[in-house]
Amino acid sequence: MCISYSISPYILPFCITPVFIRIFMDSRTAFITHLMTILMCAATVTQPAEFITIQGLAGLTAIISLRQLTQRSELFRAILIVLLVSVLAYISLQLINRRVLFIEEINYSDLVCIIISSLLLMVSYLLLIPIERIFGFTSNVTLIELSNANNTLLRRMSEEAPGTFQHSMQVANLAAAVAEKIGAKSQLVRTGALYHDIGKIRHAAFFTENQRGINPHDRLTETQSAQIIISHVREGLALAEKHKLPQVIRDFIATHHGCSFTKYFYIQAQNKTPDTAIDPATFTYPGPEPSTSEQAVLMMCDAVEAASRSLKEITEENIAALVNKIVDGQLADGHFKHTPLTFLDIENAKEVLRKKLQTIYHTRIQYPELKK
Repeated sequence: MCISYSISPYILPFCITPVFIRIFMDSRTAFITHLMTILMCAATVTQPAEFITIQGLAGLTAIISLRQLTQRSELFRAILIVLLVSVLAYISLQLINRRVLFIEEINYSDLVCIIISSLLLMVSYLLLIPIERIFGFTSNVTLIELSNANNTLLRRMSEEAPGTFQHSMQVANLAAAVAEKIGAKSQLVRTGALYHDIGKIRHAAFFTENQRGINPHDRLTETQSAQIIISHVREGLALAEKHKLPQVIRDFIATHHGCSFTKYFYIQAQNKTPDTAIDPATFTYPGPEPSTSEQAVLMMCDAVEAASRSLKEITEENIAALVNKIVDGQLADGHFKHTPLTFLDIENAKEVLRKKLQTIYHTRIQYPELKK
């Protein structure tokens, strides 16, 4: 009369697979994988059409419920919705197929199995962090949590290197806007931008955005100054490892300067000793070069935002010239050759940067003085 719980196909939490694929990848892949799974399993059950309908609706509901996942706790909301949809689908199919005339006659054995399988989805909440650590995945939930300004590293940077913190916030907003325009991962590049300069915490006073009238570089040689500036990449990677930041965030720290020069100190050193050969490697960042669209976007936005602070006159023409000069220079130096960026992507990125910088540095009205 009643099907044993141990052999009922409804007790298996098939929705766990699409839940994890949706969190770490995308909705289309999650749904296709789930559909293929239940189609193969349907061959072993007595009511395949009913099984496919219930499990298909449950998987689709789980995927749709997780589209705007911003907190791990929202998994519980998705699980409750899946439970409700599965129960209603099972009862509806029983009534539609005339297997029962009243709700009291429903086979509660299968119904209990459906409820148990929905509750077993809560395992996904417990497995989310271990799967990220073991397989190196990084979900949007983790990225959003890392973007919280109250996180240890970001709070420390805001206190010890406030200028760098403000620079990182501006770069994050610019990079996210550019990523949206070219179809890259905006949340990933936003989070990477917030952490790309954390290495400046160690020697905050040596970076212009944190200086208050005193420049410690005046007491150093150009080589020493360049090595301190370059070291913020190494220091950032050390901090990222200490605080167990995901590998994708560490990649932003390592690649945001690529293998470029510290041109300011290199040119100063050349001008001071024109007859002496200077080793360019001393003034070169260790790299590597960007290998993804998101890393290239961060490199653009970082350089453009920093250079925009030195503009003496803020006009549309000056901003456009600055953006073109920096991005075209990076392209000519080969910083983007390992990325999938197209020339159209780069032009779209420059357009977004021009518009955003014009908005940031817009002209403010001058308030009139009250005449006595």
